[in-house]
Amino acid sequence: MSALAHGPIILTLSCADQPGITARVTNFLFERGGNVLEAQQFNDRESDAFFMRVAFDPGDIAREQLRDEFAQLAGNYAMDWKLALRDRPRRVLLMVSKFDHCLASLLYRWRIGELPIDPVAIVSNHPREAISHTDIGDVPFHHLPITRETKPEQEAQVRAIAEETDAELIVLARYMQILSDDQAAHFAGRCINIHHSFLPGFKGAKPYHQAHARGVKMIGATAHYVTTDLDEGPIIHQNVEPITHADEPEALVRKGRDIESRVLAEAVRLHVEERILLNGGRTVVFKG
Repeated sequence: MSALAHGPIILTLSCADQPGITARVTNFLFERGGNVLEAQQFNDRESDAFFMRVAFDPGDIAREQLRDEFAQLAGNYAMDWKLALRDRPRRVLLMVSKFDHCLASLLYRWRIGELPIDPVAIVSNHPREAISHTDIGDVPFHHLPITRETKPEQEAQVRAIAEETDAELIVLARYMQILSDDQAAHFAGRCINIHHSFLPGFKGAKPYHQAHARGVKMIGATAHYVTTDLDEGPIIHQNVEPITHADEPEALVRKGRDIESRVLAEAVRLHVEERILLNGGRTVVFKG
């Protein structure tokens, strides 16, 4: 892209911590006519790592030139860095099974302009009728049934759809299938899952019934990146909902649907706004 940057840009970076990084980055932008709109940083003393997110107006400099010149600075600090247009909707592939509340929430937030995404496809291991309560509009729907024997073939089809649509993010919106290690590795860092509790928590069938049987006073949901370790990926966002002894399992399910939808939507927002940086098995999340 040799033209001007056309709108605000987000710079994210991480590297070994050392004095002067913030000053070097902000001076770099200032010297090229950039105007910083938002800046956040974090020094992780435990890992001795530095993380930064800067949203800025690039002025009259072309993005390619900006990228080439920043690469020289980044090389001096061995940075892992990225430049991205702030206001461009990210292309998202949504995966779902029979529980469609998270899917409906994401599509609604997209339609009202709350969530800057571009849903490029919906993949389900069940027919379209299984999510009949959700209006998917013109978003292409792919029914890809799966069994133990056909799992490799089905996952290859998912990868093909992701490639054909240039999907930048894969969202498991209550997709009730465990990704193979190969699939998880293929989508590493760009696949988000919603889990029906804090991790670790009640696993297996009927988690809210298990919680009710144990008399818990708080239920929650966890959105995390998918890794080859089941439900052990870096956590993006969590939240809780208070309950009482009077709540029946059905009430827990109802409250659970609401919190799962909210937590997943927030995790997707944080990702597409370039607010998440990986820090080993954890995340640095710059809220905004």
